[in-house]
Amino acid sequence: MSSNDLNRCEFIGRLGKDPEVRYTADSNAICNFSIAVGYKTATKETTEWVRIVSFGKLAGICGQYLLKGSQVFVAGRMTTRKWQNKDGVDQYTTEVVADQMQMLGGRNAEDAPPAAKPKSDAYRQIKEGIVVPLDDMIDDVPF
Repeated sequence: MSSNDLNRCEFIGRLGKDPEVRYTADSNAICNFSIAVGYKTATKETTEWVRIVSFGKLAGICGQYLLKGSQVFVAGRMTTRKWQNKDGVDQYTTEVVADQMQMLGGRNAEDAPPAAKPKSDAYRQIKEGIVVPLDDMIDDVPF
């Protein structure tokens, strides 16, 4: 490896589904999601799926604000992981380890995509299966 090497990836794309967030035993967040990025030539148009992983504070932000369909800018480094499946066969995954993420879309609340609006605690609690007394959710009701 040379000191002149560069491992830097930058993409603008849309999430194919909501991000998945999990936590390590010491409470560090890990967020996984994939984005669809387009490529167009004079004769054809294609879409590639790019796997993204983020860690720590950025992972928490991605998990809180991104939704399926969100358009994002993501930058980071490409890496390939190897593991063995349950049958002992080697498996490989190539992904971008994100160190930057920028939500794209409008500036005001009406123009902003759903990803620019934080998910309410009620939404998070429902998604995670947490039961909360109705009195505790009154402030989350938008009317």
